[in-house]
Amino acid sequence: MAFDLESLRMIGWALLGTVMIGFVLCEGLNMGVSMILPALENDSTQIQGLMRFIAPTSLGSLAWLIAMLTLIFAGWPIAYAISLASFYPLLLLILVLLMLRPLLMYFSQDFYNSPWQQYINKLLLAGGLGPAALLGLLAGNMLKGIPFHLDSDMRILFLGDFASFFNVFAMLVAATGVALFAMHAAAFLSLKLDDTLQKPIEAIAIKAGIAFLVFFIAAGLWVSHLEGYHITSDILPNQVSNPLTKFVKRGEGLWLDNYEHLPTLWVVPICAGLSAIAAMVLIKQRRTYWAMLASSTSMIMVVLTFGFSLFPFLLPSNISLNSSLTIWDSSASQLSLQILLGFVGCALPLMILYTRWVFGFFNEKTQDG
Repeated sequence: MAFDLESLRMIGWALLGTVMIGFVLCEGLNMGVSMILPALENDSTQIQGLMRFIAPTSLGSLAWLIAMLTLIFAGWPIAYAISLASFYPLLLLILVLLMLRPLLMYFSQDFYNSPWQQYINKLLLAGGLGPAALLGLLAGNMLKGIPFHLDSDMRILFLGDFASFFNVFAMLVAATGVALFAMHAAAFLSLKLDDTLQKPIEAIAIKAGIAFLVFFIAAGLWVSHLEGYHITSDILPNQVSNPLTKFVKRGEGLWLDNYEHLPTLWVVPICAGLSAIAAMVLIKQRRTYWAMLASSTSMIMVVLTFGFSLFPFLLPSNISLNSSLTIWDSSASQLSLQILLGFVGCALPLMILYTRWVFGFFNEKTQDG
């Protein structure tokens, strides 16, 4: 079936959101587990059994990251190039930590009850907390705007520095993500581990859930006063990509434009908060399977909240407003998007089925020994 360029861009954006949700659900779970496990009783053979279960899935979950990068590279090559130029130090740190964690989990049993175990636990904590915080920093800086400029020849000029990524708003978004991943992982652990470890996991889930709600609401209030972006010129969704043909303005609260034009979108962030509350209540009641579903729903709603707030922007520039990239003016050609749609249409269902199979035995408790 042939689609016009506008439809292909919208479908590509929806697919990118789907892959991002898959990455956050799977890799976010692994990052959260890495943060929580060092805080539990490390002499428990249950923990060792859980690490043996998580290690291969942790490595396999990186397929979602590869799919997301491939989709950006093939669908929005300009955005891919600017992301690498702007976020190179952060992206490199994330990749190193993500690759380190599966190895630590896999070899942790070899250091079981040895003097090296405390160092393995610290590295494992860094392998979960580090990527979670850095991904939050990326999201926060995308909302703040990235200091890049495109000249008339489409050459990329990044005018920021590494220290500028660590602004207060981005760190608030990072804290929100860390708390959300920890709550999601606690729901998973309450489902996998038996009653002997339920109390500490329940305490972690409640603390992480409350922290997430506080940070999420604080970030939402901040966004309502944060300078957002809005296209003031005509939007030409079927035209050849050229980010410099539009005019963009920046103003306080403009990231809420989509919610004002389509009030039903408010259901999404509200559901994110209500699902987190439901997850905490269900964990408290030991209804662990439903708690896992509730925490997963909260994570999906958070990703959708971010996407709907940013739409149609992909990478806004806070130095050269008109250089900001949107889904309409930075995509690949119609033929490239058509080929990409066919490839992703075949690969995405297989990835979802594989992921569901891998995590399909949620409800099987990890046995001692």
